[in-house]
Amino acid sequence: MEWQLFADLSDVAGDDRVAVEVPEGGTVGDALDALLDARPALGDRVLAADGSLHSHVNVLVNGENVRTEGEGMDTPVEPGDELAMFPPVSGG
Repeated sequence: MEWQLFADLSDVAGDDRVAVEVPEGGTVGDALDALLDARPALGDRVLAADGSLHSHVNVLVNGENVRTEGEGMDTPVEPGDELAMFPPVSGG
């Protein structure tokens, strides 16, 4: 499975796509752990002090926000799912 990273997250990770291995029956949380194992520099950017995902970071599975349309970090993932992570976006 592969994460697609946007904006400064791809800069921090050194790539805009990062492949990860997630066990069968895995969750978004498992996929995030695998991403942070592969690219530890992302931890400071996406995790809060308590180790949870920063509230301003958006995670999507197959285009759906896991906070509003899924089960948060417990959202199940399957091989072939598209994972994406976005920092806050603002414009004027």
